[in-house]
Amino acid sequence: MKLAAFAGSARKESLNRRLLEAAVAAARTRGAEVDLFSLAEFQLPIFDEDLEAEGFPAGAAALKERLKAADGFLIASPEYNGGLPALLKNAIDWASRRADDEKPLMAFDGKACGLFAASPGRLGGVRMLPHLRVILSGIGVQVAPAMFGLHAAHEAFADDGSLADAGAQRFVESVVDQTLALAAIGR
Repeated sequence: MKLAAFAGSARKESLNRRLLEAAVAAARTRGAEVDLFSLAEFQLPIFDEDLEAEGFPAGAAALKERLKAADGFLIASPEYNGGLPALLKNAIDWASRRADDEKPLMAFDGKACGLFAASPGRLGGVRMLPHLRVILSGIGVQVAPAMFGLHAAHEAFADDGSLADAGAQRFVESVVDQTLALAAIGR
């Protein structure tokens, strides 16, 4: 089982990246191979069909190949004004584009996904999660029923980077387990 894992934030000290790393560790202990990367690696321009007509950007093609190689995804994202960040939406838009020689939505259709959010606020980014679920479901992704929003995330991690609260860790593991189960069905 191979999962692609990425955060909707490119910040060096991203709380969402830290939460994602906890999910990745849980997936790896369950035997999953995880490709953990940053969306910043791909230097994606803002999606524009005119740019696409001039030639698919190399970064977008590289991202799409990484997603196509996975059976599922782990995504942790911040919430910006109640929604998802432009970085994440832009990456989804580019990777959803069809090349002439492939079926539509090849990077997403039938794949499984676990969703997470982290925020220093009291809601933990949970207002964004349903928006992201709708977008992903609309392009054929099977999103795990459970989603996890980590509130007070700036205080949630131990010195070694793990989650300090056992209950939060159990929630992360539950989302990972559901994602792996969905990915196994889709194989």
